[in-house]
Amino acid sequence: MAEAYPDLKADASFRQLQTDLAAIEEQLQLARRYYNGAARDQNIAVESFPTNLVAGAFGFGGVEYFELEDAADRQVPGVSFQ
Repeated sequence: MAEAYPDLKADASFRQLQTDLAAIEEQLQLARRYYNGAARDQNIAVESFPTNLVAGAFGFGGVEYFELEDAADRQVPGVSFQ
């Protein structure tokens, strides 16, 4: 986008927007990895002895990992300046 509009590339607010969008995407990716790690730990705990006894007694079970099923959701969202 910046190549199509050279004035935007030099603008400090546009550069800040680019930096902010990259930081948000990085934070989302970190949160997804953290969730999947916590889900993995819980799944291991509810299947391992002796924690499986406590988990079964209190009704805890395994959880699903976070996965995007639609390939379109994996794409970086477009930003329009029109």
